[in-house]
Amino acid sequence: MSNKRLTFKQRILVSGTLFGMFFGAGNLIFPVHLGQLAGRNLIPATIGFIITAVGIPILGVAAIGNTHSDGLQSLAAKVGKKYSYFFTCLLYLTIGPFFAIPRCATTSFITGIAPLVGDRLSEPLTLFLFSFLFFALVLFFSLRPGSITLWIGKIINPVFLLFLSVLILSALLHPGTAVSSAEPAGAYQNGAFFSALADGYSTMDAIAGLAFGIIVIDVIRQMGVKEDTVVAKDVMRSGILTGLLMALIYVLTILMGAQSRSLFEISENGGIALAQISGHYLGTAGSLFLAVTITFACLKTSIGLVASCSETFVRMFPKKLSYKTWAIIFTVFSFCISNMGLSSIINYSIPVLMLIYPPAITLILLALCGKLFDHDRNVYLCVTAFSWAASVFDFMKTLPADVQTSLHLDQAVDAARKVLPFFDLNLGWVLPAAIGLAMGLLICRAKKERQITPL
Repeated sequence: MSNKRLTFKQRILVSGTLFGMFFGAGNLIFPVHLGQLAGRNLIPATIGFIITAVGIPILGVAAIGNTHSDGLQSLAAKVGKKYSYFFTCLLYLTIGPFFAIPRCATTSFITGIAPLVGDRLSEPLTLFLFSFLFFALVLFFSLRPGSITLWIGKIINPVFLLFLSVLILSALLHPGTAVSSAEPAGAYQNGAFFSALADGYSTMDAIAGLAFGIIVIDVIRQMGVKEDTVVAKDVMRSGILTGLLMALIYVLTILMGAQSRSLFEISENGGIALAQISGHYLGTAGSLFLAVTITFACLKTSIGLVASCSETFVRMFPKKLSYKTWAIIFTVFSFCISNMGLSSIINYSIPVLMLIYPPAITLILLALCGKLFDHDRNVYLCVTAFSWAASVFDFMKTLPADVQTSLHLDQAVDAARKVLPFFDLNLGWVLPAAIGLAMGLLICRAKKERQITPL
């Protein structure tokens, strides 16, 4: 079997592919907002954010390659066949029409269109008109996949990164305030590391890594790398390059957000903060340029997500709906959700991400370490079951306060806080997952002993 490895140039190309898939709307708005909240505590906050927004996503891609899986459904099938359908559907809906696709439209609107329109039209009406046009284009190109997404990726992404570089340099060379004088706000006053660790979930990149890992692996195989072990190593090496670039951008945008505290009040969301900072340093022309580039960048991402979700559901349910029908359903649903507004989408996405991330993280870690227990299904099953049981309480805890009250969830959350260590640090799932691991390994060991014990 061929032992061909990627050349450095090929690895750069693969890294660019990874970066293009990962870097979307959330990768800009969340670090800027985090910087405003963290203030002088930005160093521990940055470290926490990078762990979940960079480290785990790259490991997720590597997990697909390491297990020689042909996608998320194949990887999740190590827990169980029915579970693979459930988890794949939930994950793709989360990074698709439930949250990520609508967020692309609302981020484009908040950062680009709203500052230009101002008060001339009501914001709900303007958002409706913009999102209608946005998703009309998404559906048009999703039903006609071709060179448009590649063209936008090659042109818009570099232009946007160039613009972002100009904005960051302008902000860093003329800071509004010294970081040391920016008071931390909210949860970032104490425990900034753990707060940022949870906020890194909001980028959705870890679950996106599981969903898109097979795409990167296919690219590497098309370059001539055939051996699965070599593919996994090349994925990891390319991922490290991608991670370094993303980490650099996160560090700079978090710093930019922290230094803006004397210029603006802490924004409701990162989209507003990015628009304010852009308008301050680059004026109307900068706001117009931001509007064009971020809209096209988010348009590209949305087209790719609609196509990816539609293709996935066609593969999972081949005798049900067609690709065209799935694309129409996902686009119309995303349009409806987008009109809730960016802040509402973010607020309601957090509980779902807190629910999904623990089983996603444990699945990634089990896949990477699976050779130690021969990828025994009992280990996957026990760890996943205990992770889900704990993450349900994280889901309850992060629901909006009025929802918690109406569903009478206070007592359940308080009980979980008393029983689960690190619950208030959003790590209440760690001990249950460890217990599940111990149980799974004991079952695995007992099964092996029965196999070797003579009758």
